[in-house]
Amino acid sequence: MRLTKLGHACVRLEKDDSVLVIDPGSFSGESALDGAQAVLITHEHFDHVDADRLRRAAEADPSLRIWTNEGVAAALADVPAKIEIVRHGDTFEAAGFGVRAVGEWHAPNHPDLPIVRNVGFLVDEEVFYPGDAFTPPGVEVPTLMVPTNAPWMKASDMVGYLRQVRPARAFSTHDGLLNDIGLRLVDMWLEMESDRQKADMRRLTPGESVTLP
Repeated sequence: MRLTKLGHACVRLEKDDSVLVIDPGSFSGESALDGAQAVLITHEHFDHVDADRLRRAAEADPSLRIWTNEGVAAALADVPAKIEIVRHGDTFEAAGFGVRAVGEWHAPNHPDLPIVRNVGFLVDEEVFYPGDAFTPPGVEVPTLMVPTNAPWMKASDMVGYLRQVRPARAFSTHDGLLNDIGLRLVDMWLEMESDRQKADMRRLTPGESVTLP
């Protein structure tokens, strides 16, 4: 499986001739959905979902399918794609990838804002993408997409999550709001934890790919 970071919180997974994209939001770049057959969306915030982009992609390819929670599905009602609602514990196949839905809620953010639904995705028992939450996956996770910066988290939350999940590999996600100074801090924190756990933990630059076992 090939994993590509597409800016901020968007991830592209490829195997054989199948392409699955997770959370193609407003910061993902115009080519995020090129060739995608399936899309997974964790929650409704604009940095994770871009309705106009999805609409254009579905008009260009009517076979495009989307899996998400009920809040996002309602917001995408005018997108001409087949949209499937999934909840915690559901399993399904998306473009040849086996997927399990994990979690229900976004991490608490601003005290005056409601907590929205958030569903994470475990893909092929290999890659876990939690969305905007530190949801325990409940199983061994070889590759974790770990949030490293957000208004709803602290660095200690990220480190605690890495120590709870203990993945063989962890790659930074949700880092598009950081300047160069902040990105160097993320690199340092991940390097420290990588050394501690003897695991591959680091930040991929936008467009960078890795091949997973």
